[in-house]
Amino acid sequence: MRAISDLEFARSVESFKATRTLDARYASFDFCFNYFQQARAENELDHLLDADRRETTCLQLAFYLASWGMLRGKADLLQHSAHKLLGVVEFLIGQEEEVWEIDANTLKDDYQVIRDLSQGIRSSFGSGVSVTDTLSTKIILGVMGSVPAFDRYFKKGFGCSTLGPKSLRGIGSFYEQHAEVIDSIDVATLDFTTGGETDIRYTRSKLIDMAFFTLGVEA
Repeated sequence: MRAISDLEFARSVESFKATRTLDARYASFDFCFNYFQQARAENELDHLLDADRRETTCLQLAFYLASWGMLRGKADLLQHSAHKLLGVVEFLIGQEEEVWEIDANTLKDDYQVIRDLSQGIRSSFGSGVSVTDTLSTKIILGVMGSVPAFDRYFKKGFGCSTLGPKSLRGIGSFYEQHAEVIDSIDVATLDFTTGGETDIRYTRSKLIDMAFFTLGVEA
């Protein structure tokens, strides 16, 4: 785990936030996260796969993943339609409420739940998609906000290599060491229609993702 100051953390979050405009790629997280979190707040998660909503549900997740680099180059997902995400969404929305509440402040205890979610996502894709830590954690982040996305920039910035207990517990430890500054940063998601801020807030794990992604890029 990389040691940084509260000031450096806050600066890195602000640097990332400055790239988040309504039409920029990183806003795709906001729209996807809003979609699932609003359904959760309204006790509508079970209805996201109703016949009249399942296509929209899969497309929300698919476009976020595309914006975040998961449908480029030789990625297996590039060879599939959004329908391939149906089983993944079904798996995630079937999780108990306490799983949806996991965030950086609980990862020291709940790290195995995240590993189980990652494995469940792998299984839910079925054949034809090789699911990396990067893909599974980007899905968890975009839907639940529970854990940073373990892409190469975050891993470089944070100083970890795999989605293992040490890395996940390290995120929990980092939160504990910097709880005051992390909890003081309030970032609202952007609304697709109005462009304004919503009542939905970035999670602690999302803020940690932003900071160390930025540090990884700068490095």
